[in-house]
Amino acid sequence: MKSLENKVAIVTGGGQGLGQAICQRLTAEGAKVYAADVKGTDYKVDVTNEADVKALFDQVGKVDIVVANAAILIAEPIAEADAEKWRAVMNVNLFGNFLTMKHACRVMKPHKSGSIIQINSKSGKKGSAANSAYAASKFGGIGLVQSVALEMAAHGIRCNAICPGNLLDSPLWTDPAKGLFVQYLKAGKVPGAKNVDDVKQAYMNQVPMKRGCAYEDICNALVFLASDASSYITGIALSVTGGQEMN
Repeated sequence: MKSLENKVAIVTGGGQGLGQAICQRLTAEGAKVYAADVKGTDYKVDVTNEADVKALFDQVGKVDIVVANAAILIAEPIAEADAEKWRAVMNVNLFGNFLTMKHACRVMKPHKSGSIIQINSKSGKKGSAANSAYAASKFGGIGLVQSVALEMAAHGIRCNAICPGNLLDSPLWTDPAKGLFVQYLKAGKVPGAKNVDDVKQAYMNQVPMKRGCAYEDICNALVFLASDASSYITGIALSVTGGQEMN
């Protein structure tokens, strides 16, 4: 039996990468999925624009599962960081999450049920050198999750976060022009690294299970948090890191 049969789900940032994998998995579990993305793969939505977000939720109507996945990452050393790029990361990752959760709660409250799941990061639990904007936005995201969980518990709405480890085999990391291996090499985030292979090996060495996080690892946790099996769980930030982060 499919665990999310007849559920309605919205996934922000659902047009590519992890968001696309989440949409595919939710569909396989029986959910009706609406993929919202700034590139307009399904619904064209800029999560930093409240009119866009409100229109999405108004159009979908009753929703059971909302995945706040849309995010960006710009890695720069703090002393040289571009202020507007720093602000942009906060705008998408934190303010965008606020707008998504605001309107998710608005449409869920009359039905007294719903599961909101934020895709966070291990950088939401531990600082990240040469990556201050991303870490700050993710730390703030966990505070947002806990606050929404506390406020919405009385309305039957749960709110949790998933904190993945590094998706080392994904385009986010491997893209030769703007992937994180290239960004981190340029930013000097891994001392002594001479090329992207050195950067990758350094990140592999940090994981007790000796592999990067996979889309499937995240989707497994997400299906659990979206399902009735987790009906007594709210306000958590679940680490999916192969033992790299255990808090």
